[in-house]
Amino acid sequence: MPRSGSHAARVRRPHFLHCATEPAMTERRQDQDGGPSRAARSETPMTATALPADRIPVIVGVGEIVDRPKDIAEGLEPLALLEQAIRRAENDAGAKLVQDIGSLDVVNFLSWRYRDPEQLLAQRLGVTPSHCYYGPVGGESPIRYLHEAALRIARGECEVAVVCGAEAQSTATKAERAGVQLPWTPFAHDVEEPKRGAAFQNPLAVKLGVFRPVSVYPFYEVASAAKWGQTPRQALAESGELWSRFSAVAAYNPNAWLKRHFTPEEITTASVDNRPIAWPYTKLMVANPMVNMGAALILTSLAKARASGIADARMIYPLGGASAEDPRDYLTRDQFAESHPQNAVLQAAMDLVGGKGTAFDVIELYSCFPCVPKMARRTLGLGADVEPTVTGGLTFFGAPLNTYMTHAACAMVRRLRGGGAKRGLLYGQGGFVTKHHALVISREPPPSLSQDVSVQADADRRRAAAPDFVSEARGHGKVESFTALYDRNGEIEHGVVMLRTEQDTRTLARVPAQDQVTLAQLMRPDRTPVSAIGTISMSADGVPEWRAN
Repeated sequence: MPRSGSHAARVRRPHFLHCATEPAMTERRQDQDGGPSRAARSETPMTATALPADRIPVIVGVGEIVDRPKDIAEGLEPLALLEQAIRRAENDAGAKLVQDIGSLDVVNFLSWRYRDPEQLLAQRLGVTPSHCYYGPVGGESPIRYLHEAALRIARGECEVAVVCGAEAQSTATKAERAGVQLPWTPFAHDVEEPKRGAAFQNPLAVKLGVFRPVSVYPFYEVASAAKWGQTPRQALAESGELWSRFSAVAAYNPNAWLKRHFTPEEITTASVDNRPIAWPYTKLMVANPMVNMGAALILTSLAKARASGIADARMIYPLGGASAEDPRDYLTRDQFAESHPQNAVLQAAMDLVGGKGTAFDVIELYSCFPCVPKMARRTLGLGADVEPTVTGGLTFFGAPLNTYMTHAACAMVRRLRGGGAKRGLLYGQGGFVTKHHALVISREPPPSLSQDVSVQADADRRRAAAPDFVSEARGHGKVESFTALYDRNGEIEHGVVMLRTEQDTRTLARVPAQDQVTLAQLMRPDRTPVSAIGTISMSADGVPEWRAN
């Protein structure tokens, strides 16, 4: 974990309503260690008020960079990608704004480890922002930072704000495999890696291998399809159609990593080049982090933008948004057919535009795995014909880990500037369907800007009591959800069922690869495995196992 720097350069991200003065380290540790995050803590209401021109936030510059080095050693490190993205955003704005940065948010990156990367970036830019922050892991964080930067300008705390993120996972991975020493800022081995994944999960989940995103999201995929009355075949077809639409957008995005339009069948059919990962997902249905990308957005006040000579047609206005989250240990949630925080956040976003999802001209629905946008578009009341992205999705555009939505925000700004669309929805998500943030942006200025952000109370009201979790169980067990994990050769390692026991507790159980009869029943394309009844026994290694009756 990065060390705390000077107090002036590393302030805590301010509360939505009041500027705090504690060091950033305090909040960072709480968030990574599973304590209540900003979404859960910010419940103080505040009435929206009309803003003067020097308090109206506008997005004026967007910049992206994609690095495809011919030689591994020529690859740019994340800090260099960040700097170039910010310089491109300044060029896009057409005004000298970087020198006046008073707020700098850097999305967490995982491909290279630095000590105090936000300070290193500020030094590269030659600025000393009063708010200089490097946050925790989370795919929703770019939208949260963008929203908070807008509120910071609305409170008069700064005139110019930058939100940026970058990853160089492709180069870093290739260099490691080839034994190439990269000429980058030395890797900070003494800086603790951010906690994620297994750090927050039940030991049994870790033992069974269902503690990574690719093995947890299938639980939502299977449970939500059952709720919607879909067979696995129908659910897979919907995923293929949806992902094909994402790939079509990526095919025409000059910043996309994979510029090709895939058919639904190519996406959902397992093959040598599209191996199964975790049932029902293939490689072309999951996020692709092996990219080198950077993106940045510059915000300022309407007054400063006009004084800097920026045309009104280039300005995009944040209208407001919302955040909420679920417990980090997914096994303590009440169910997996929907996400209560997602529903609350998207409803709040719709309320800003009259209560209907159809009021958005363009949308970006987070797309790490199909179940996320599938659930989101149902909450928004949008049909399958609605374009789910302006960017291309985390499989095809690429998934620079936490910062995909920084690129999505850049793409959205460009679409809105084009004149055909007026209002856009940016919805980001992090963790295991855990953290959610939505932001509405528009070509038209808001009459006012509310400081109310958290809808955690609404999300909590929607939540039922979760069943107790047990690590040992025997007797009958009813399937709540299911997945199967594959090795790199496409062979099943084992299945994992989430079960309700006869005592109405919850447990996880293994289905051995050798139990082909049970696996075949669970993976039938014409019938959901949800609610199937079987027998739980304890194996010799102390893990529950389940066999279909």
